[in-house]
Amino acid sequence: MIELSGVSKTYAKSDRKAIDSLSLSIPNGRIFGFLGPNGAGKTTTIRVFCGALEPDSGTVSIDGISMAQRPLDAKRRIGLVHDNPELFNRLRAMEYLNFIGDVFRIPAQERRARIDEYSARFGLSDVLSASIGGFSRGMKQKLGLIASLIHDPANWVLDEPMVGLDPQSAFELKEIMRQRVKEGKCVFFSTHVMEVAEKICNQLAIIDKGRIIFTGTIEDLRKRRESAGAAGPGEAGAGDGRTREGGAEEDSLERLFLELVDSSRESEGL
Repeated sequence: MIELSGVSKTYAKSDRKAIDSLSLSIPNGRIFGFLGPNGAGKTTTIRVFCGALEPDSGTVSIDGISMAQRPLDAKRRIGLVHDNPELFNRLRAMEYLNFIGDVFRIPAQERRARIDEYSARFGLSDVLSASIGGFSRGMKQKLGLIASLIHDPANWVLDEPMVGLDPQSAFELKEIMRQRVKEGKCVFFSTHVMEVAEKICNQLAIIDKGRIIFTGTIEDLRKRRESAGAAGPGEAGAGDGRTREGGAEEDSLERLFLELVDSSRESEGL
């Protein structure tokens, strides 16, 4: 479980808060989607609760462990996949995975079993002896996914994990996410792929300009739109006549998401 309370962060070269008084509770046993436009604060939020950035104010706890007071213990409970994997290009893939296993002090037999399982699922078994420097963007992404799972983290955090993945690997990733949730673990991921979020998320949070503007389920989001639409034409959430080819009103998550962001900005006079 990941909990943030009143967290704010301002970068030195900017007066605008990247995240502003953000509070969020990400429970176990859920696939929690984190959505927002570019520059909304998604990656900054992830870097803060994973301990890569220190917040200006507020608190972060991982499974009840304070990130400020016990950072090493908190970080051991997180498996992080970056949006742009920066790996050690001079190492071979297996050397890198063993390095990660050493960092988390995972016994050799246990780590080998996980490496074998996930490298097979992501199609990297035949290239583990190859240099990472020769890997494509997608191969590096898959290697980062495997590395994040070596210590079987209670909280799996993925920043735009689908980028660069082939269809089979994307399918395997979603299956692993579902499997971990069934085991009672926490899965948190940010995405721009609205269709993916709609299909696999149990819960969502939407962030814009550093503030959370919605938390709830997909159904909660739809009900919110229906409620706004019932207020009459011209108000936020009302139908605008856009339809799918079959004539039914378009109600995809992407449409709902865009309407919510527009409504939030209008209410703030942006």
